[in-house]
Amino acid sequence: MRKRKIWTPGRGYLYLLIPPGIFLALLFIWPLGTVVYQALFQPSFGVANFATILASTTHIRVLLFTFELAGEVTLICLLVAYPVAYVMSRAGDNMLHVALALVLIPFWTSVVIRTYAWAALFQRRGLVNDLLIQMGIVDEPVKFIYNNTGVLIGMVQILLPFMILPLLNAMRRMDMTLIRAAAILGANPVRVFVHVYLPLSMPGVTAGVLLVFISAVGFYVTPAVLGGPRQMMIAVLIEQYVTRTLNWPLASALATILLVATTVLYLVYERATRRLGGALSMGQG
Repeated sequence: MRKRKIWTPGRGYLYLLIPPGIFLALLFIWPLGTVVYQALFQPSFGVANFATILASTTHIRVLLFTFELAGEVTLICLLVAYPVAYVMSRAGDNMLHVALALVLIPFWTSVVIRTYAWAALFQRRGLVNDLLIQMGIVDEPVKFIYNNTGVLIGMVQILLPFMILPLLNAMRRMDMTLIRAAAILGANPVRVFVHVYLPLSMPGVTAGVLLVFISAVGFYVTPAVLGGPRQMMIAVLIEQYVTRTLNWPLASALATILLVATTVLYLVYERATRRLGGALSMGQG
């Protein structure tokens, strides 16, 4: 039996990687390296900047609040996006295209514009409070901004598509014969979902959770506009050190901590995805 030859690119094709490699090195790796260098070598070599951050209760509070808020946003996005993605995956082609358009329309508008739109809606005499008062639901305006409520709503609205799209991709690629086989074998809908559908959708869940959480950790515009002084996140604090106090080494140390945290999360995601992929392959086999 003749073996088919597998086409492999020659060395000439590798030269095509040089322009994007230079672009990536100049505009991504070099700036990141500069940030890490300032964190470690300014004003002198050592970990003094990181020690300053860890010794300050303000910095610790900001770090904990950032990861806590990012976790809340990620959880809300998952709970909202999962049923939406499920309905979209079961829809016909025409309805799917309409639903995809509705999901992607927010990308046509800048994050800054959407954030200020939420601020206009949620202000003390904004549309939402006026409507609630006219309907008799509340007697006084509700404080939606300069607290966690406005920041959560704004960030969830902006990051929700990043959770829906990976889930939709995973659900559309499922082998539905496994779902039907479980039902034929007598499993009720709850057991089918827990033991078959949910494990098959986990690649989309993990990808969406990673995208949303990492994006939420580094969010700046929405917390700066809709949050107050007590709702300060890492990105807002970094901006203050850079533009107001001109403390670049401390800002670089905070950015480095954020970079390390996101890198660790990505490595955990990769490891979990590989294990999950292996387990699913064994289960399907």
